[in-house]
Amino acid sequence: MKITFIRLNMFEYIGSDAMKPLLFGIIKKLTPPECEIEFIDERVEPLPDTICSDVIAFSVETYTAKRAYILARKYKTDRNLIVMGGFHASVMPDEILQHADTVLIGDAEDTWGAFLKDCLAGKPQKCYRSSELCELISGSDDDSVYRHQYHGIGVCQISRGCKFNCEFCSIKTMYQHVRRKSADAVFEELKHTKEKIIFFVDDNLFYDKKSAVELFRKIAPLKKKWACQISMDAAKDDELLSEMKKAGCFLVLMGFESLNAESLAEMQKTANLSVAGYEEIIRRIYRHRMLIYATFVLGCDGDRPDIFEKTFQFAVKNHIAITNFNPLIPMPGTGIYEKMQRQGRLLYRKWWLSDTYRYGETAYMPLHMSPEQLRDGCLKMRKDFYSPRCVLKRLFSNPIHLYPLNFFVFLLANSISRREILRKQGQLLGGILNETDVD
Repeated sequence: MKITFIRLNMFEYIGSDAMKPLLFGIIKKLTPPECEIEFIDERVEPLPDTICSDVIAFSVETYTAKRAYILARKYKTDRNLIVMGGFHASVMPDEILQHADTVLIGDAEDTWGAFLKDCLAGKPQKCYRSSELCELISGSDDDSVYRHQYHGIGVCQISRGCKFNCEFCSIKTMYQHVRRKSADAVFEELKHTKEKIIFFVDDNLFYDKKSAVELFRKIAPLKKKWACQISMDAAKDDELLSEMKKAGCFLVLMGFESLNAESLAEMQKTANLSVAGYEEIIRRIYRHRMLIYATFVLGCDGDRPDIFEKTFQFAVKNHIAITNFNPLIPMPGTGIYEKMQRQGRLLYRKWWLSDTYRYGETAYMPLHMSPEQLRDGCLKMRKDFYSPRCVLKRLFSNPIHLYPLNFFVFLLANSISRREILRKQGQLLGGILNETDVD
């Protein structure tokens, strides 16, 4: 049995900001040797016009759902099976089954092997559902599954799930609990990872101080350099930050989300509400010579049009290395989506399937500004922040940016971000689906 497994792109062009798809290695390890499997990452390589495989599998996120449905229509024959899994499949399985023969709900560790076993027996089912208690596995050591260098950056995952439950975030739609690998398992995985620079793809690397310190001390001898995402409660702890730095951390991605306490409360961003001031958090991180990648969400009901300039000036004043200034997006299954739907404020019933919605557009009616103000405000912030003048100003205004690795990462990330912002804004997601009932 031949299988083609596709990592989808949001658009019909090759991007420059793709991270190594961790799922490829996991799927390879879960696939029995009697199956022939090929992996295609559409973000970095073109898709073939035809695929002659028995099974064509897509990992589907909300932003790539329409692309998955278009390609399923293109590649479906009476001799193959289309299977879809991933975050969107777990939240919207009934929608998925309108376009696929089989949906995998939850983690691949529980569903992929069972699906293939039934395929080999000639009895595939329509739905496979994972137990959230299934064990997390490390990916295959076979690097042949990757046909691209991905900027020479490796990926590793320690946990799935998040201990917080923010209203706008889709993590809880799939994971109600946090599961973690042991420090020993992570050490062994990193020891066999060829890349010297690693990105931990966990939604929040910090679960509690004890397990975090154990992990950092365990992996420190490997001399890897790494980046991760942490919450504000971790950033308040100097001892923890010190252990992170000694273990090789050079960049932390943090969800600042808003400077507006009213908006933080609306998002239920409890970790941020407990912080006395962002500036002290930033100074503490800089004392440990780590870069900051800050994300912001704009357009909550507490936000007015002045929020754009305030947030932009905050990011520049504090010499933030990298940012995402994102309009609030009602993701299916989240509290924000349900609220907007209940109040009749959604501009599209399913924005991810609309043939009129464009990347960067507003998908709902904000309370204190127009949809156009939210779209244009976020775009202006992005363009101004990644303008050559602002990049150089931030680069030379903070001494930690000039350390060799930090300098390289700063320039690479800012260059890629500027290019991708200009390419993605206003692009149609996936292509034309022609499902008129979704607008």
